[in-house]
Amino acid sequence: MENWQQDWLKTFETIADDMGQMFEDLGRELVTATDALLDLSEEVAEDVGQSFVQLDQTLAPKLDLLDEQITEWLNPVFQTLLGVQLTFDRAVEPMTHTVEPWLNQHPVCVGCRNYHGQEYNGTPLICAIHPYGVMEGAESCSDKEPIAWAFPNLDQQN
Repeated sequence: MENWQQDWLKTFETIADDMGQMFEDLGRELVTATDALLDLSEEVAEDVGQSFVQLDQTLAPKLDLLDEQITEWLNPVFQTLLGVQLTFDRAVEPMTHTVEPWLNQHPVCVGCRNYHGQEYNGTPLICAIHPYGVMEGAESCSDKEPIAWAFPNLDQQN
């Protein structure tokens, strides 16, 4: 009877040895496959890097030229839009200022180009030259600049 136990023991040892050998072989194969994959990825990265450098050297001057050309085309458009914006701003300037504070609190400032009339953190800014407004009781301001209308030639046509 001792014989079958030794056979079982030898069988288990053989299975354990075979399994150990199988895992060692598998480990070696994985190392080999990993090394091959790393080598391949390095080659691909070098090729792609060289391709990007070549692409950059080829396209960069052409893209710079295109950028300059687009800038040349759009500059007149931007200048025109800026001119339209400035003309529009001048035309609506009298309407964008608040009339009520002028008449009630700062009547001297009515129609002055420098008038601002807004508050910041509770502190009023009346105009660019007199931040707190002209002295109380003053009937005129020596720094007053009348608002120029946006369409000065309109009167000459009529």
